Amino acid sequence: MEDPIVEEIRPIRNEHAAQFNYGIDPIVADYKRLAAESNQPRVSFDPRKIETLIASSKTLPATAVK
Repeated sequence: MEDPIVEEIRPIRNEHAAQFNYGIDPIVADYKRLAAESNQPRVSFDPRKIETLIASSKTLPATAVK
């Protein structure tokens, strides 16, 4: 199944990554720079405790829960 939004974004993402020789650290640093320069609001959430994640997940394998 093709998604037109994904098909539009992939070449843009690829072009951006190519500017940094596909290195993840420089790509992330550039995205962080762009976010810092942006006036867009950002949302952040407090981290959840692992116990909460385990209790709320029914898809974890039995070996993941002690």
